[in-house]
Amino acid sequence: MTKAKSRIILDNVPYKCYTADMDEKSCFIYEGSKFTIKWYFDINGKSDAFNFFENASEDMQIKFLVLVKRMGDFGKIFDITKFRNEGDGIYAFKPQPDRYLSFFSDGGEIIVTNGFKKKTSKLPKREKDIALKYMQDYIKRKAGG
Repeated sequence: MTKAKSRIILDNVPYKCYTADMDEKSCFIYEGSKFTIKWYFDINGKSDAFNFFENASEDMQIKFLVLVKRMGDFGKIFDITKFRNEGDGIYAFKPQPDRYLSFFSDGGEIIVTNGFKKKTSKLPKREKDIALKYMQDYIKRKAGG
């Protein structure tokens, strides 16, 4: 059974972090008035993005959650140094120096696929390919029920 524990409180909103495998009920990061942001998880309930988040410092976690909250509540982040279209339906939350790749899904959802530390000026092809693979898997699984 997945157990939630409140780890971080930001603007009086507790963000839940999960200690076991994810499912549709436990993958939520934040639900705002414009978008619901979720972790991508594979068929086995594992999430690369969540694992990256869990291993980040609390300061880096808060930087990411601030961006997630802004996107969830307002539906847009105008600053391309914080959120950017990377092409092919992939977008990046950019809490410096980390990156969290994501995509928009039906029903006002944003699915966060993978996270990594930025080491070059360009988006690494490998990281984008992972995000694209996860996006295709998510769409296929969602269509299949």
